[in-house]
Amino acid sequence: MYETDFWQLIDETRDAADGDPDDQAEALVERLAQLTPDDVIDFARLFEARFQRAYRTDLWGAAYLLLDGASEDAFDFFRCWLIAQGREIFEGALHDPDELAELLPDFDEEEDGDAEDLGYAADEAHEQLTGLPLPDLGVEQPRRPEGEPFDFEDAAVMAKRFPKLWARYGD
Repeated sequence: MYETDFWQLIDETRDAADGDPDDQAEALVERLAQLTPDDVIDFARLFEARFQRAYRTDLWGAAYLLLDGASEDAFDFFRCWLIAQGREIFEGALHDPDELAELLPDFDEEEDGDAEDLGYAADEAHEQLTGLPLPDLGVEQPRRPEGEPFDFEDAAVMAKRFPKLWARYGD
């Protein structure tokens, strides 16, 4: 599976689900279950690589503002949700997390930012196809987020780092 195929599956399932993350996860499992086990493993590797690429302190700070707080689990689910938004939003967020203020103009912390089940779609599809759990993907998992830590609770720091997000979501 190529990266373009990965993003096409993400886009098609998001569109089919009208943006609902739970429905998107179900649609993704259905679509993946129509592929070969090797293609599902490829999809899982591509997903995991993006998931790990987004494990960054600056993106966590942006999620903290968008979600009005973000534990480690909440940030994991946010990263799945961010991938589910498609390549343009995902790459834009990685380029400059403060741009999420413009990339996500209709963000609703009650409805958006959590797509935990999407992170398990490849696991479920692989198990449906083979009866076995997804094998180890060989994707290195960092021990801590990339980037220098900073205090998400410090209003001055957050306002300076994320002026656009702060204007919309700050205290």
